[in-house]
Amino acid sequence: MRTTLSPHSTAEHGAHSTTQTTMACPIRRRRGRGSASWLALALYWPWLAFAAPRLLDDTAAVTAVFVRVEERLALMPRVAAAKWQAGARVVDPAREHVVLERAAASAAALGLSGSAALASLQVRLARESQVRYHTRWREQGCSVATGCSVALPLEDLRQQLDRLAGELLHALYLAAPAIAEPNFSHRYGDLAERLLAASIPLAADRAQLLAALGTLRQVGLPGWARVRASGMLRLGVSGDYAPFSLVKNGQLRGADIELGLALAHELGLEPIFVATGWPTLLSDLADERFDVALGGVSVTPERAAVGLFSKPYYTGGKTILARCTERARLNGLAALDSPEVRVIVNPGGTNERYVREHLRAAHILVYPDNRSIFKEIAAARADAMITDDVEVDLQVRRHPTLCRTFPGTLTRADKALLMPPDPALKLVVDRWLQKQLTAGVPARLIKQFSQP
Repeated sequence: MRTTLSPHSTAEHGAHSTTQTTMACPIRRRRGRGSASWLALALYWPWLAFAAPRLLDDTAAVTAVFVRVEERLALMPRVAAAKWQAGARVVDPAREHVVLERAAASAAALGLSGSAALASLQVRLARESQVRYHTRWREQGCSVATGCSVALPLEDLRQQLDRLAGELLHALYLAAPAIAEPNFSHRYGDLAERLLAASIPLAADRAQLLAALGTLRQVGLPGWARVRASGMLRLGVSGDYAPFSLVKNGQLRGADIELGLALAHELGLEPIFVATGWPTLLSDLADERFDVALGGVSVTPERAAVGLFSKPYYTGGKTILARCTERARLNGLAALDSPEVRVIVNPGGTNERYVREHLRAAHILVYPDNRSIFKEIAAARADAMITDDVEVDLQVRRHPTLCRTFPGTLTRADKALLMPPDPALKLVVDRWLQKQLTAGVPARLIKQFSQP
């Protein structure tokens, strides 16, 4: 199970939790760069024209699949009417064969296997819907009252169906990790009923749809090849770690959000920000939930063993945050290592690991929300936190009662972009990143988003 954009998601350093759903529609592939590409993107994601990007969570991704299925079936009355008025038969084996072959080829190009059952089911449901209308019109006559309205030419309708098929394929691509979860059918059964009851009235057919979707899997297509085939760049972020990425008022902002948008724009790709979390970062990488993870990802041996890092764009280290009244007392690692000192951490990331490795006597408090964790220190419900210096300096500016109590850093660590183990993708990202570093872009963005 994976969702995000929760008011209680967490940071590098912690786990994400799951409540709020952000609706987002997958978009068709496009080529080219510049303003025209952003206009094309806005047509499919209208909010991008007016607002900062949002995270796409599992529920939103699966919802987009159901919506595309429903939209296709909603055209069937018009398709049936066009065939009726043209004197054409509903059953068209040649057309069905073309549709199935095209669907299989398109899915394979995106590295999706197991799509045949879904394609066959959609063809059957479309055929049965048209047959029902033709049967009604033979019995009751063709009129507006019986649902037989003036139709567009059949070829125009088929162009709409082809467009929807492409959008469905890209929705499936984005939803594939959620579909691969073992509880997929159970988790999304109610959602399918709410969205598809009108177009797929039989519960058995909806169950068959969920079963057909459940066979869909991503196969081992290299990262850069998959990105180019999809026309999208899936950017994995936690959305909880300022100044790199943070959800604020439902929108993503931060230095790494801007970098991700710039990278996608440079490559002529649609930027899709998807959910990840610090405890699940490596499993999400293995499950191919994203193409590039960013948002303040620290370079660690564990992560480097299973993925590839870009060249670093920020170097810092961990330091100590405490109340200013404790500045003299909690001024070093040894001072924290006492049973009387409550050191607060987020679960699952490098902060917790460092604290547990270096503090033996301190009272460790595990707190799940990185966006409010600093208020725990200010309210004296915790005494200190060890986290990255860039985050400490930002929180000191935001909270006048909090201070950096250790002048230097306890560690040295780089921030970089994490990718699947595909050298071709790393080469592309590193070339782009080097240009940004030369121009001083990452440093400027981090400074910009480090303001209170």
